[in-house]
Amino acid sequence: MEKKSMLNSSVDLDQFQVQKTNKFVKVLIYIGLVIWALIDLFPIYWMFTFSLKNNEEVYGMNVMGLPKQWLWSNYERAMTTGNMPLYFMNSIIVTVCAIALCLIAALMATYAITRIIWKGSQLMNSFFMLGITIPVHASVVPIFITLSRAHMVNSRIALIVPYAAFSLAMAILICTGFMNDIPKDLDEAAYIDGCNVWKTFVMIICPLMKPALATITIYTFLQCWNELMFANVFISKNALKTLPVGIQALSGQHTTDWGPIGAALVIATFPTLLAYVFMSKSIQESFIAGAVKG
Repeated sequence: MEKKSMLNSSVDLDQFQVQKTNKFVKVLIYIGLVIWALIDLFPIYWMFTFSLKNNEEVYGMNVMGLPKQWLWSNYERAMTTGNMPLYFMNSIIVTVCAIALCLIAALMATYAITRIIWKGSQLMNSFFMLGITIPVHASVVPIFITLSRAHMVNSRIALIVPYAAFSLAMAILICTGFMNDIPKDLDEAAYIDGCNVWKTFVMIICPLMKPALATITIYTFLQCWNELMFANVFISKNALKTLPVGIQALSGQHTTDWGPIGAALVIATFPTLLAYVFMSKSIQESFIAGAVKG
């Protein structure tokens, strides 16, 4: 009996030590996650406080701390002097149109490659994947020459088409992984019920591609919303400039007031945060589904 009681007490002691160790490990993990979250959130904090300071505080008098005087007038100056509403609307129009064009082209191309039997499907897929290897910087001059000959420079189409084209390869790659996993029996059942290729594509395939579409949407949005080089080269009219170009124009030739620039950066970042808040669940689900399928 004494041996059994000693054995039970030693087992209880071991379990207590294991639980204590697990709690200690969890505390360390939580502390690490909190520190990591603070590091990730610090740029947002810095950008917001930066937008409410004057040049004296920005240049070193008060870099990290809260503003001594909360200059909300920086936002007013960014909206009026910086003409941010116009640039904001231009960015929205270009981004939405580029996303729509990329989604339609990627879905139709992927359906033709993966679901329709024809001789050059695999070769065409490889041709599309070459788009991932093309450097954006190396294509500026050829695209500009093409747009100039087509009289499309200084128009929103000059940005919409290249943005959609450079996002298309990644969009097809994402769609291919999802569409290959959809059973082809659904297509055959749709044909038996009287659906043609177009109805099968619209009514059967597209609704099942929502996770992939969410991923492509956020990817294309980030590519278009933050793009500066094409927007700076292809657009010279002030009425058609996008947010990155407009923010760049706020810096003066000799002196720069950094408060309104910080306010413009906050305005430009806000849609990206909203997109992540409302679409993060769909993006995470698509990544999980893609990992399981892979």
